[in-house]
Parts: sequence; structure tokens; C-alpha cells
Amino acid sequence: MQLARGPALLSRSLATRSRFSASTRKHIFNRSLSTTLSRKEEKHVPQDAGFSKPKRSKFRTFLRFLGGATVISLVGGVGAFIYVTQRERHPGSQLAYDPEKKTVVVLGSGWGATSLLKTIDTTEYNVVVISPKNYFLFTPLLPSVAVGTLSPKSIMQPTRYLARHKTRAVTVIEAEATEVDPVNKVVTFEDDTEIKGNMSHTTISYDYLVYAVGAEVQTFGIPGVQEKACFMKELNDAEVMQRRFKDCIESAAFPGQDDTEIDRLLHIFVVGGGPTGIEVSGEIHDFLEDDLKAWYPELAGRIRISLVEALPSVLPMFSKQLIDYTESTFKESKIDILTKTMVKEVKDKSITLQMPDKSIQDVPCGMVVWAGGNKGRKITQDLMAKFPSVQTNRRGLIVDDHLRMAGANDIFAIGDCTSTAYAPTAQVASQQGAYLARVFAQMAKKNKLEDKLTKLEQSGTTAGADAVEQSSLKSEIETTKKSLANVKIRPFHYSHQGSLAYIGSDKAIADLPFANGNIASAGVATFLFWRSAYLSTLFSLRNRTLVANDWLITKIFGRDLSRD
Repeated sequence: MQLARGPALLSRSLATRSRFSASTRKHIFNRSLSTTLSRKEEKHVPQDAGFSKPKRSKFRTFLRFLGGATVISLVGGVGAFIYVTQRERHPGSQLAYDPEKKTVVVLGSGWGATSLLKTIDTTEYNVVVISPKNYFLFTPLLPSVAVGTLSPKSIMQPTRYLARHKTRAVTVIEAEATEVDPVNKVVTFEDDTEIKGNMSHTTISYDYLVYAVGAEVQTFGIPGVQEKACFMKELNDAEVMQRRFKDCIESAAFPGQDDTEIDRLLHIFVVGGGPTGIEVSGEIHDFLEDDLKAWYPELAGRIRISLVEALPSVLPMFSKQLIDYTESTFKESKIDILTKTMVKEVKDKSITLQMPDKSIQDVPCGMVVWAGGNKGRKITQDLMAKFPSVQTNRRGLIVDDHLRMAGANDIFAIGDCTSTAYAPTAQVASQQGAYLARVFAQMAKKNKLEDKLTKLEQSGTTAGADAVEQSSLKSEIETTKKSLANVKIRPFHYSHQGSLAYIGSDKAIADLPFANGNIASAGVATFLFWRSAYLSTLFSLRNRTLVANDWLITKIFGRDLSRD
């Protein structure tokens, strides 16, 4: 059966194959081959074949770059901040006291003295600072402390911070200088702190004395000003004003207080139309608008601020358009400006004024802030009395073009204690201190050349030198004389950098020098410039950080209303 079936199958297959033509068989073969090749290619083609790769967006690339740059900037900024702060906190070693160097004694720690201390080259001198305050106070921001915008510590810079960062060790003594003896070149000083040791009174000798004790508030002998008014010159003055202002508010809020007494307690007088008086008025207005209206709504509308100025206008050092802008801003803020008005007396519950028509008025008030002029301290008056023939100006010490005190070649005087052609401002005192540091550098260079010349001339008189040595020595002497002749100390020249003042309501005014004229600017943008200028003027990163932080906290949380 199997053999019979096999030939039958074979014959059927051959019969079927014979039914297709050669061309048909070729077509079927080609089709089968193409199908097989297509399947093989499908196995090797990637999944995303046939789809083009999407291009990356330029905006997306920019965002990635911006994000990376931001991260790098943040990390770098934080790292630099930490490095600088740690470097400031851990100063290195210093050179010790050198008895062969001359001693410079600096009296004071204000703008002039601090600028000198920051700039002077201590490798050439032994420097001693004597001041009743062991810190520098950034006085332009004192009105902000008076209303709680800034913390007192934010505008204070310890004097020892500057002293520890000098090349040679600087001696800082917290004491009150009581007398200067220009004949024996000695300063007498005493410890004026509450806790005293066995030694609280001594003297110190000097080769050069830098007299920078500042000035006191000028009251013009008006009765009651010294005893009953608040000043705005020292840190304690700002704290006293803040405490009294809050006392007036809390007393006005006392139950049963009659309306007349409330109006009296809430009437604040600021005497003085200069930058200090203007800024105090503006800061009080901000305190009223930003905080008191929220926490004392029943009293805030009754608070009055009056600014008294004896001259025909406020801010006489500013341009006319800025004066007008300030007056209009104060009018919008409901701050009364009383020009051509003089204070005759300050009483416990009122202030006596002489009005422009010469009439006398007694105006009830709760507090008087005195932002008047300056007068010399007692030690300054005593020093002037020792030179009656040359120190004849009652305003302060007379100095020459090199800030050398008239009558004493070894005493230099800078700042508010002097009587010069310049206004008694922080800007002037700061430039005087920096100039004096350059003077000391030139004097040290001159002293070195003089000593060298003396030694060379002494060597020239020694016998035994040959002709070549004599010629070389003579040439060196001539070179030294030429170098000595080139050492010239230029006179002090004040470069005015402009005037700034804050007028409240987040507005400021600026009178800035430009080319041969001035640029007058006012408004919110000037207020931002005012803040940035003061931040850059602060002496350390610590102060800049604290002040900026206080401004931010005040903006977010408001001022502190609690009392000590």
C-alpha cells in the first residue's frame, strides 16, 4: 500500500507544478523573497524609526542656563559672605608696640577719628585712641533709631573692630580726656564708667595729637532747652526721644484723659530746619502712618507735628526746587512748618515761640526735639584759652590748610570741634580724617629720608674712603636730597559728594554735583538711592547686614511699640 501511494503523490505534485507557467513561478518567488527581506529588516529597525527627533526649545535652554547661573551665584554669594564674616571675626596677629616709632594719640571716635583710624598706616606709628565711647556711631541714621525703625546696635561699630584689623596693634582706651598740655605734649584722661578700678586717672605722652572730640548741642542759652528738650546727637538722645514719645502716647490713652490734655500730649515740636530736623519729622510721620494708626486708631488722627525754623526756609543747603518739594510733601503729610519763628523758652507742658510778626505765643505740647547747632566742649574751650592770641574764633579751633592747629605744630584738629569754611557735617569730617592719614604717611616718608640723609652726610666726613666711594656717596646724597624735595604735603581740599535727606512717606531728596552744576532729585527713586548710599557708607559688612535686616523686618512686621 505504501509503495502504491508514494508514486501516486509524486505524480499529483508533478501534475500540479506543470499547471503554472515559468513567468508565474518567477513572480511568486520574487514576492516571497521580498516579504522575507522586509521581515528581516523590521527586526533591525529601531522602535522610533520614521519619527524625527524634536529640537530643544531656545527658551527652555535659556531657563536651564538661568537656573544654573542662579544656583552658582547663590552658592558663591553665600560662600563669600561666610568667608568675609569669618575673616572679620578672626583677625590675625599684629605687630607689637615699637618704642622707636612716634606715637599718635587720637581723641574721639566719631567720623573724623574713625576715618583716620581706618586709613592710617600703623606700620609707621604707634596709635592710641582715647574716647568716652568705645564705638563709632553712624549718626545719619539716628532719627531712624529714635522711632524704632532701626535697632541701636545696627548703627554702632566697635572701635576695637577697626583697631584689631590694623597691621600694628592699636591701643583703645575708653576714657574721657579732661586736659591737653601742648607744652609738655601730654593728655590727661580719666575713667568715667560706673565701675572703676584702683587706677582711674592718668596721663599719656604724644608725638602727634589728633584732636577730634566733636561738639555739644548749641542751646543758645534759651531757658529750659537743656533740661526739658530731647536732642538728636548721641545714641542716648535717640533712646530718650523714643521713650518720651511713647510716654506721650500712653499718657494720652490713659482712661479719663480730657480732650485738651490729649491734644497737648500728642503735639510734637521739632526745632531746627536742617537735615536732622527734617528727617526726625519724616520718621515720626512714618511711625504715625505705618503703625500708630493700626494700634492707636482713636489717637492717631490727633497727633500733630510742628517744625520750627528761625530762617526764612528749611534746608538752606539744598536747591530751591528741593526746598519747595519738601515743603509740599510736609503739607501733604500734615506737618506744619513754622519759618521765621524763634524759640524763647521750653517749659514742662508748653513751648514759647516768637512768631514772624514778633508776637509771643505759648503753645501746649507733649515733647520738644531740639536739632539745633553745635558748640565747643569744655576741653576745647580750655585748649583755646591756652592760645588766646591765635585761637580767637568762638565757633571752634582755628586750623591751617593742613588741618594743623594754629599755635601748636604737633596738634591736628578735625571735625565739628574746628572752625573752617566747611559745614560741620559727617562728610567733611570723614574726608578730613582720610586726608590726615595721607599727611602722616608723607611725614613718615619725609622723616625716613631725613634720617637717611643725616647718616649719609655723617659717612661722608669719615676719613679713609677712596675716590670711587666718595663719588658714589656724593651721588647718593644728591639723590636723597632730590627725593626729599619731592615730598610735598598738599593742603586739604574738600570734595562735596552731594547732600541727602529723608523727608518721610518713602521719599527723599538729593542734591548731587554734576559737571559744573548740580542734579536735583526727589521722590521714591531718590529714597532707594538714599538707602543704598547709606548702606554703602557703613563701615562693615556686619552693619550693612543688620541695617538691611532691620529695614526688612520693619516693613514686614512694623515697629516695636513696647517700652522699657
